[in-house]
Amino acid sequence: MSYQFEDNEELTMMRQTVRKFAETEIAPLARDLDEREEFSVELTKRMGGLGLFGTVVPTEYGGQGMDYLSYVVAVEELARVDGSQAATIAAHNSLGAAPLYYYGNEEQKRQYLPSLCTGEGLWAFGLTEPEAGSDAQASKTSAVFDSVKQEWVINGSKIWITNSASALTKGITVQAVTGRAENGRAELSCFIVPAGTPGVTAKAMHGKMMWRASNTGELYFDNVRVPAGNMLGVRGQGFKMMMETLDNGRLSIAAMGLGLAKGALEMTLRYAQERRTFGKAISQHQAVAFKLAEMATRVEAAEGLLYKAAWLKQEHKPFQKQAAMAKLYCSEVAEYCAREGQQTFGGYGLMKEYPIERFYRDAALLRIGEGTSEIQRLVISRYLGC
Repeated sequence: MSYQFEDNEELTMMRQTVRKFAETEIAPLARDLDEREEFSVELTKRMGGLGLFGTVVPTEYGGQGMDYLSYVVAVEELARVDGSQAATIAAHNSLGAAPLYYYGNEEQKRQYLPSLCTGEGLWAFGLTEPEAGSDAQASKTSAVFDSVKQEWVINGSKIWITNSASALTKGITVQAVTGRAENGRAELSCFIVPAGTPGVTAKAMHGKMMWRASNTGELYFDNVRVPAGNMLGVRGQGFKMMMETLDNGRLSIAAMGLGLAKGALEMTLRYAQERRTFGKAISQHQAVAFKLAEMATRVEAAEGLLYKAAWLKQEHKPFQKQAAMAKLYCSEVAEYCAREGQQTFGGYGLMKEYPIERFYRDAALLRIGEGTSEIQRLVISRYLGC
């Protein structure tokens, strides 16, 4: 099988465009936004103007019609500078807009997707609950059908939901229990819940260690009523849809890991070439040179794994195993490069003045979000027949 995922002219232009934007528009603001734990509406809209929303949604629904490799490159280039802005784009595209496109009916697609492809609106993915994280089938949020009014009544809560409590949030896709099988197993379905629906309370979460300039929220549903037509996909297929969405999302988290690792390597190399001890640049000391060589090797391996997974996805070939591998490996390479980079910076690496400090914090979530490293190993082992 021939894997064609080298940069072509179009992909190179995408990379250069997003890199320039990240370095000129995001980098000057990243430290301050992180320090103040502030989600930037203006910066999000500017990313929309660049075409970073609705990336893989076809143009007929207002999207950019990109392939998956172009999308992961865009996320990678954002994460190379700032994880918070990359998280906003990754969560919106992979977890927010994608389920509406893949599982929505024609009416739902045309109603919701166009406004989510411009940067003027964000959509969230309501899966995780206080007692349902890795065990996503343990959801307690419920939806009961009112046959008189032909409405679903939703009660429950969600937590750690990206893009769910900002001024730009337009809605959320919510997984809820809609019944029980004879064996007691929950029947799970998904619902479209527009922001501002009576009974929905969204609270922004603060005090985060990482991605401090992204929006993360807690959601509460108190007798929230949505029309029967707001069910997304087929009743009882909610968990399957959510898991398939996470397969796609793992590519964007892997892209964030790869971008962070590249950014950490680049800033560490620059510092090591400028910092002098014992009469020479520290990059010429074998201990540091070997550290940089190891970082570069792992980055190269991570890139190949991720790009292959994205290529498989866009070629409509089985990609789920490779997506889990890419998410696992890229997140751990990101952590490695951030840690070794910080070590190379020494005491300066502990100061907020240097971006490596923020990269070190941001890397932590990549091992946890959209399935922990332990869950990725479980997924991979099952594909191996274990």
